[in-house]
Order: sequence, then structure tokens, then C-alpha cells
Amino acid sequence: MKFKRSRAAKRGRIEIIPMIDVMFFLLATFMLASLAMQRLDALKVNLPAGSAQKMAAHEPLTISVDSSNEVFVNHQPVHLDQVEPAVKRLLQADGNVVIAADDAAGHGVVVQAMLAARRAGAERFLIAVRRE
Repeated sequence: MKFKRSRAAKRGRIEIIPMIDVMFFLLATFMLASLAMQRLDALKVNLPAGSAQKMAAHEPLTISVDSSNEVFVNHQPVHLDQVEPAVKRLLQADGNVVIAADDAAGHGVVVQAMLAARRAGAERFLIAVRRE
């Protein structure tokens, strides 16, 4: 005598709709996280090309010189003779100063800003370049 099964064996299915929802959630999360990592407060200068190692996580003191030879210390415009007191006030214990000079900036202005930072106690200068 043959017994009939009360429940027919069903094949399992993979539902793809919840997987798509999870993937869109992850995509949106990573997009928002990458936007949060962008530095939008940086001064726009045309940096020369080069390769360099990544810097430490803390915000270093930055001296920027744009194409019109204006000098900025941490994005604040200063006159060339005011660079030394501004650097003394803002210099951290490590003594590192990042120089971000425009490609068209005058060499003499950049050197004078670096010398003023040296007199203020800067020990090491890091030159900012655009990655190739």
C-alpha cells in the first residue's frame, strides 16, 4: 500500500529583493561616509605634481601661498611680516609646518614665509603636492 505524503516537498528559493535592499543600504552608507571624509575647507591652490607619504591624522599648521603671492596661515590671510607671530601662536609640539604653494607662486615669497616660520620655531617643513 502506498501512502501519499500530506505535504509535498518544496524546493527552497532565494529571495533577491531583500538582498538588493541591503546592497542599496550599504552603497548609500559608504557614499555618505566617503563624503564626510572630504576636506571642504581647504584653500584652492594649483599644487605641483609629485609623490609623498601619507601624513599623520592630526591637523598640521599650514602655510599657503596662492598664485597672486598672498600668504595664508591655516586659511587666514596674513601679511608676510605677520607670518612669524602667527606661526608662533599656532605651532604644535611636533614643529611640522606644511607648505602649500601654488605652482605659479613666486619663489621668493615662499622662501620668505618659510624663513619666518623657521624663526618662529618650525623644525620641519612638509611640501604639499598633488598626487599624480
